[in-house]
This record gives sequence, C-alpha cells and structure tokens, in this order.
Amino acid sequence: MQILITIALIIIGVLLFEFIIFAHEFGHFITAKRSGVQVNEFALGMGPKIFGFKKGETQYSLRLFPVGGYCSMEGEDEESDNPRAFVNAKIWKRMIIIVAGAFMNFVVGLLFVFILTLFTPQFGTTTIDQFAPNAASACSGLQEGDKILSIDGYNIFNAKDLQFAIQTLNYKNVDPKSLEIYREDCAQKLTVTYSSLVNDNKLSDEKSTELYKNVLAPVSQKINASGTKDEAYSLMKSGIDQLYKVSAVSKPKDFKYPEIEVKDERIRYTGDVRVVRGGAETELKDVHFYTYYKDDNAKKEQKYSVMMDFYVTPKEKNFGTIMEETFTGTLTMARSVWKSLVMLVQGRFSFNELSGPVGITKAVETVAADGLENGGFGIAVFNILSIMALITVNLGIVNMLPFPALDGGRFVFLLIEAIFRKPIPRKVEYIVNGAGLAILLLFMAVVSVKDVFQLITGTFPTM
Repeated sequence: MQILITIALIIIGVLLFEFIIFAHEFGHFITAKRSGVQVNEFALGMGPKIFGFKKGETQYSLRLFPVGGYCSMEGEDEESDNPRAFVNAKIWKRMIIIVAGAFMNFVVGLLFVFILTLFTPQFGTTTIDQFAPNAASACSGLQEGDKILSIDGYNIFNAKDLQFAIQTLNYKNVDPKSLEIYREDCAQKLTVTYSSLVNDNKLSDEKSTELYKNVLAPVSQKINASGTKDEAYSLMKSGIDQLYKVSAVSKPKDFKYPEIEVKDERIRYTGDVRVVRGGAETELKDVHFYTYYKDDNAKKEQKYSVMMDFYVTPKEKNFGTIMEETFTGTLTMARSVWKSLVMLVQGRFSFNELSGPVGITKAVETVAADGLENGGFGIAVFNILSIMALITVNLGIVNMLPFPALDGGRFVFLLIEAIFRKPIPRKVEYIVNGAGLAILLLFMAVVSVKDVFQLITGTFPTM
C-alpha cells in the first residue's frame, strides 16, 4: 500500500509540474494564435515524441521527458519571409506574446494558492496574541497586542510576510551580559523545569495545561517585563516553587535553583521591528528572535536557525478573507522570490543553497514524506501543492529577468526596438540569446551536479 501511495504522490507531483509548464507555454501559444502568428509546434515535455497530431498548421506533441515544453513560432529565432512570422508581427503583439507565459504562471499561482487557502483551517493576522514562555522577542521589546508593520524595512502585510521576514533575518553575537539575555535564560530555566515536571512525573494533560496556564505563562510574562536581573531571577525562583506546589510534586532533597550562566558568546537573529502599539507607531531596535540548532549536525557545524516565538491573533475565515488571503498570499510569494534573488546577489545565500531540477525533486519528496508522516495522504498532497505554487510564481519572475534567452531578455530587446523604432540586428540578437542559453544550460548542469553530489554525500540542505 505504501508503494502505491508513493507512486500516486509522484504522479501528482509530475502532473502538477507539467500543468505549470503547460500553462506557461499556453500563454505564448494562445496570444500568438490571437495575434495571427504562425505556431509550428506546441509540445509538452522534452526529448523523443511519444504521441502527436497535426491540426491546421500546428503540430501538437507529447514528449518523453516531463521536464519542460515549448511553443515553437515561425521566425522566433531566425529570419523569415513569412508575413505571419513572429519576427514580422507588430511590436506590441510580440510584447504581449512574450509576457503571456509569465502572466499565466501567476494565474496558476493564484489558482494553487486559492486551493491551499480553501483547505487552510484558519488565517493569521500580524498582531501578536501571546508569546511562547521562553520567547526571546518578548524579552527584548515586543508586547502582546503589537501589530507588526515591518521587520528590517521589509513591509509586513500578512502572516506569511511575517514568517518570511523572520526566516531571512541576519544573526549576530549579542551582549551575553545584557538584561535581555538574562531574562531569556530565566524564562528558559522555568520552561525546562515545567517540561521536566510534566514528563518525569507523567502528569495528565489536564494537570500540565493547568500548570501552563496558571503558572508558566503568567510568570514567564512577568520575567519578560522585569526591570532588573535580580527581579528576573526572583520571579524564576517563585515560578519554580509554584510549579512544584500546583503539580503536588515534592522537590528532590538535593534540589537547587538553577544558576544563570554567563557565556562569552550569544548568537541571536535580530531585527528592527516597527509596530503599532496603543494606536501609535513605534520603532523597536534589535529585537531578538528565538535562535536554535535544528539538530546535532547543525550544532556541530554551528548552523543556526530562527523561528517565530509568538502566536498571532487569528482571522475569521469567510469568502472575503479567503479571497484576500489568496491574492495577498500570491503577492507574498512573488515578493519573497524577488527578495531571495536580491539576497542571492548580495551574497546572503551560498552556492550550496541553490537547487536545480534534482534539488526541486528532492524538496518535493521531502515535503511529501513529511506530510505522509504527520498527517497522511491529504497533507502530503497539500505540501506538494504548496511547493508547486512557489515554483510557478518563481518561474514567472525568473523568466522575466532581463537575461538573454529568457523571456525578460527578449522583452528588453523589444523595448529597445520600440524606443529607437529600429530593431537590433537580428544576427546580434540571435548570437546574444544563443550565448545566454548556453550559459543557462551550463549553470543548470553545474547546479544539478552539485545537487546529485549533496544527495550522495547526505549534505543536501534540509527544508
């Protein structure tokens, strides 16, 4: 049964990917047809032809390898005397044909996000509802009720923007003797005591919930707002006493209150956060966010991760909010892709973090397996669709970058032609596009070899 489920997920992933390619090429195809441009072949897949037929002037083909597709237009990459050739069409028609592929990618992205939104149980806002007991952000400035407007200048419009902004923060070594760090440590010691009491004594869900609501959460909140280190430590000790008292568990005979160790280095993801508090905008400098190691490997390699350490106020789910989340969610994906490209140019991402087709396949496999393990077949499909939504938006943006051989590069040539009312010599355009295509193919080959090496050596980046 497990094999059949895996095969079904692979088929779903391949079909969704091919649907993305189909939509992109269909954008070129339908606008070319409507513009009177002759389309010689419309193909789904690459390599040897499996199946095909000809209708009118166009050959329709299904090819062996489900890794792409193309819409071959007369006179697209060569001179042609045919009056219906792409090269002879009016410039505004050629512009529409070029951008139509990327436009269809965004349409598919909207469709995928709409489906995902329908099956999302609830939506979040950008207003902080409550903090985790050991929240670093609560110890360094954020408060319940704050509506977050931006983090390090990145404007926040929805909960997904908030997650992306936190995930892309920079980390640094903060003052290990600061009050903020001391608060964090006191709250962390209290949280560890709570966890030990619950787990070691096998307390019931009712009792652990009582401890959390009546002791851990309120005492942690006081620690987060404490004005001195002595106050924070006293609150921690008082909280530990209350945990033992409410749980009705006796303290060990050799019990000692935990000591707060001062370390030479404290790494924290930090950012300047602009919030609305009490009706007025406030800028909070160097807010810390929960910084941790994902696993022992990450600890060994000193690779830090960051996560939200607070919960946001939920938003009612209705037709209006579904449509709002669909459009803002798609825009958030587009912004995150663009921001990631900028960060790549800035050197924020290394070459090892780039992925080609092999890496994308691995990512899909990872999220599908995670979905099967944690929620079953439906969650696995949901996770695959989430990846595909990001891929289609990514494809739309990357394809419109002003690089030769990409649609964006072709559009730049058309802009130059429109401005100067004279086309760039076709020979020059073909040479530039050919060189651009060669560079892209070489880059993809190098990235793919890197992906395969990482998979073989077990060094492929985790999701």
